[in-house]
Amino acid sequence: MTLTTLNAISPIDGRYRNKTITLANYFSEESLIKYRVLVEIEYFIALCNIPLPQLETFDASLFDDLRSIYENFSSEDAQAIKEIEKVTNHDVKAVEYFIKQEFDKLGISKYKEFIHFGLTSQDINNTAIPLSIKEALQEVYLPELVSVLEKLKELATEWAAIPMLARTHGQPASPTRLGKEIEVFITRVEAQVESISGIPHAAKFGGATGNFNAHKVAYPAIDWKAFGNDFVERILGLHHSFPTTQIEHYDHLAGIFDGLKRINTILIDLDRDFWTYISMDYFKQKIKAGEVGSSAMPHKVNPIDFENSEGNLGIANAIFTHLSAKLPISRLQRDLTDSTVLRNVGVPFGHTVIGFQSTLKGLTKLLLNEKKFAEDLENNWAVVAEAIQTILRRESYPNPYEALKGLTRTNEKINEASIAEFIDTLTISDTIKSELKSINPNNYTGI
Repeated sequence: MTLTTLNAISPIDGRYRNKTITLANYFSEESLIKYRVLVEIEYFIALCNIPLPQLETFDASLFDDLRSIYENFSSEDAQAIKEIEKVTNHDVKAVEYFIKQEFDKLGISKYKEFIHFGLTSQDINNTAIPLSIKEALQEVYLPELVSVLEKLKELATEWAAIPMLARTHGQPASPTRLGKEIEVFITRVEAQVESISGIPHAAKFGGATGNFNAHKVAYPAIDWKAFGNDFVERILGLHHSFPTTQIEHYDHLAGIFDGLKRINTILIDLDRDFWTYISMDYFKQKIKAGEVGSSAMPHKVNPIDFENSEGNLGIANAIFTHLSAKLPISRLQRDLTDSTVLRNVGVPFGHTVIGFQSTLKGLTKLLLNEKKFAEDLENNWAVVAEAIQTILRRESYPNPYEALKGLTRTNEKINEASIAEFIDTLTISDTIKSELKSINPNNYTGI
C-alpha cells in the first residue's frame, strides 16, 4: 500500500498533513538521518582541526565537499542508508557506513576510520535530536505561535474599549473590558515563551559512558572535554551536558516540554472561554459559502475551530507529559526506552501546530455582537453594588456591605432606577449621591 493522506494511521500525517508538513523537515525519519549525517560530518571536520596526527594531511579544501553530503542530502540518500540498515540492523551504524561510501567516492578512503571515531550512537542521537528540536522551535513552532499572538494583540487593541460583564463562578461580577481579557492570555503566553527561551538545548557528547574513554586511551594528551565543549557549543550551537552517562539526562528537554505544555494549557483556556462567549451570543461567526454546521440542524454554525484546537492541544499535552516524565529516567548508565520514545517527539509538535492554526482560524472568524455585551450589562445593574459600598466605606458609612447585600439579594429586578432610589435613602451628602449615581455597569470597568 502506498502511503497517502487517506490511509495514514495518524491524522497528523493524514487528515492534517497540509498543516504539519513543515515539521517533516525536523521530525521525519529522513530528517533524523540527515541530522545524524550532519553531526558525523561536522565531528570529522572538528577532528581534522585539532588536528590529530593522522588527519594532519587531510586537505581542508575538501571540507565543503564533505558538508555538501548533508547540505544536499536527498530522499535517495536516506533510502540508501535504510538499505544498509537492513543488513546492520543498527540505524546509526548505517549512517557511518554510508558516509564511508561517500569518502570512497571523494578518494579519501584512508581517512574514513575517523568517521564516528571513539563515539557511541548516543553521541550522534543526543546531538542530532536536540538540534532538530531547537531548529523546529525556531523555524516552525514560534512563527505559528507568533501568528496567534499577533491576532490576539490585534483584537485586544480593536476591542480595548468594549465594556463587558465579567462572570466569576459563572455568576455576574464586576465589569471588565474585552480587550483586557484578551491581554491576559497574551501576557501569560509571552511569559512562558520567555521562560522556555532560558532553557538550554542540551546535548550529550562523551563516548560509551560519557567519560571520553576511547578518545583518551587513543590520544591521552588531548583535552577531550574541552574538545567536546567546543564541538557541541560552538559548532552545533547546543549546550554540552557534562558529566553524563551514555545518554543525555534530558532534564533541560523535559523543562522545554513542560513549558510547551503550559502554553498549550493557556490556549486551551482561551479556546474554552471563546467557545463560551460564542454560546452566550457575544460573538457571531463568519459564514463561508457551502459550509455545513450540522448534518441535521441547518441553522447551526458551530465553534468547531476552538473545539478542534482544544482537542489537539490536549493530545499534545498528554504526549509532552509522558516525554517530560519518562525521558529523565534511565536504568543505570543506559537503557533503550529513551530512543523509542524520542522517535515520537514530532507527534506533540504536530498536534500543537494544528491547535495553533485552529485557534487562529477561530479568532479570525469572530464577529463582535456588541449589542449582546450591552444588554448583559444593562440587565445586571447589581454589579455596581460593589462600587457603591466601597465608596460608602470610604465615607465611614455604617454597615455599607450589609446595606447593599439587602438590596441586591432579592428576587426583584435591580436596575438603574432601583439603584438610584436606594442611593436617595442614604444619609449622605448630595455630592456623594451624585458620585454614586454616576456609576453604571458600562463605566465601572477599573483600569
